[in-house]
Amino acid sequence: MSRRQVGSVYEDAIYRFLGPIKDLMENDKVTEIMINGPSEIYIEKAGLIQRTPNHFSDEDSLTAAMKAIAQFVGKRFDANNPILDARLPNGSRICVVSPPMARQGTTISIRKFSKEKLTLKDLINFNSISPDAARFLDICVHLGKNIIVSGGTGSGKTSALSVLAARIPKHQRLIVIEDSTELQIRSEHVVFFETRHADEAKDITAITIRDLVRSAMRLRPDRIILGEVRGEEALDLMNVMNTGHNGSMGTVHANKPQEVCTRLETLCLMGDIKIPSDAIKKMVASAMQIIVQCTRYSDGSRKISHITECLGIDRYERYICKDIYRFVQSGRNSDTNKIEGELIPCGHLPSFFEEIAVNKLPFPKSKFIRPEWSKKIS
Repeated sequence: MSRRQVGSVYEDAIYRFLGPIKDLMENDKVTEIMINGPSEIYIEKAGLIQRTPNHFSDEDSLTAAMKAIAQFVGKRFDANNPILDARLPNGSRICVVSPPMARQGTTISIRKFSKEKLTLKDLINFNSISPDAARFLDICVHLGKNIIVSGGTGSGKTSALSVLAARIPKHQRLIVIEDSTELQIRSEHVVFFETRHADEAKDITAITIRDLVRSAMRLRPDRIILGEVRGEEALDLMNVMNTGHNGSMGTVHANKPQEVCTRLETLCLMGDIKIPSDAIKKMVASAMQIIVQCTRYSDGSRKISHITECLGIDRYERYICKDIYRFVQSGRNSDTNKIEGELIPCGHLPSFFEEIAVNKLPFPKSKFIRPEWSKKIS
């Protein structure tokens, strides 16, 4: 039996366990499935959450399905291991918490990922970014600027990072490190690493993002990409960005661009390091160059709301962040109820504009001039 046939059998088995939500799993428009016990199932569709009539027969059948999935993916899900975090054969990520921790019954989130790999042109067509802003980000990637994509849960960070990473010059060697493989990057020379959780029963030790970053540094990467920075591995990413691996990238949870640097500083200090906090602040300030803020709006749309440059720290040790582009809402469509607006330049000329000019990249200063009408809004 070929690998493709084995994968198909494997996926069919998983679908059999998830029979009551098979239609949701197969619906490409559904991006997330949330199960709050056997009789309460919600989905996210077009960025909005809605309840479905789907349900499992009872708690026992739901628990049995999760145990079967855990067995198929080689993990344990029982009274001693009440939390399951795994990847399904189709690439979807599943997270499960069982009772009594989950008071309404076994609680599950299945995050699905698009089978189609998005491009910058797709983001423009979705009105997630303006053509000028997309071109500017393309230039930032080409010039090897360190980029952090930030935003809240479900704001489109992973998709945006995948799109940007795909614009890295094809001859460069990329090493991608994630907790669970989510990024879809098209490139000629890309290596994917994934962490491993410990399993004492099988005498399996954990392999963390920090372990993989250290290994990646010895594997001759041109750029290192961290899928999501959520712990002390932030320090490793800052080291990567400060030690010659220009153009490295990652994502982090933050509500505003100005909060990204502080967030990374806090994460760097979470470990058992003996580095003074002011040294960490300087490290973060020198590593960070471009922040791409993703936002999910009330109409369900996901947009890049800010493109911001980090310019270091001032004499009061505050991070200096200047918006280059910012989304300005102009109204709401009365027919579709969709938010209308534009990602406009804010009048800040990037500190590396000379690099753009020297490399003869067609992006004049006029692209950064703030439109007169926007001054009346802010």
